[in-house]
Amino acid sequence: MSHPLTDATVRVVPWHDPLVEELGHDPRSSYVERYWLGVLGPTATWLVRRLAERLEAEPDGFDLDLAALAAELGVGHRQGRNAPFLRTLDRCARFGILEVRSRSLRIRRRLPPLTNHQLERLPLHLRRAHEVEAGREERTVEELRERARGFALSLIDQGWDPARTEAELHARGLHPALAHDAVTWAAAHHQRGLGAPDLAPPAA
Repeated sequence: MSHPLTDATVRVVPWHDPLVEELGHDPRSSYVERYWLGVLGPTATWLVRRLAERLEAEPDGFDLDLAALAAELGVGHRQGRNAPFLRTLDRCARFGILEVRSRSLRIRRRLPPLTNHQLERLPLHLRRAHEVEAGREERTVEELRERARGFALSLIDQGWDPARTEAELHARGLHPALAHDAVTWAAAHHQRGLGAPDLAPPAA
């Protein structure tokens, strides 16, 4: 089976994900270099960094010359599913960092924190360092609740039903109680037709 990308040039567009963009890390950050590198590998990490730089300059998207980028990264861009550059794209797709379409790439502008399963791939000293770093950045329950409510409301306003919205929050690792609270709150505010939401907890 051939790879879906068959054109020499493809369109790169941003992957809009409010929760990851709020809680995630810039692909050029020290977090990605220190922790994601051991999971993605060097070529995939450099690929994501290059695309992030282009998206920063052209936030609405841009046309990408695949062969030119492959040459910049030091890998070939020959055809076939086992071509090094195409394997790099597939690797990024497997980790949910980009989505390969027939004539375009949808790419995240920020990378999410590593999951526990991904952390297991790292050496012990990096896992310990990540635990310390994550502890310093831990958010309070109220901060998480406010952000979850805002995200849930954005999905419901886009036409998502509450069950699908709650499942999406679960898939992103949110505690079930916080996910249920966020969807209940968002559904109620959506039904009342409020404009800019007040994310403070509702009165008892």
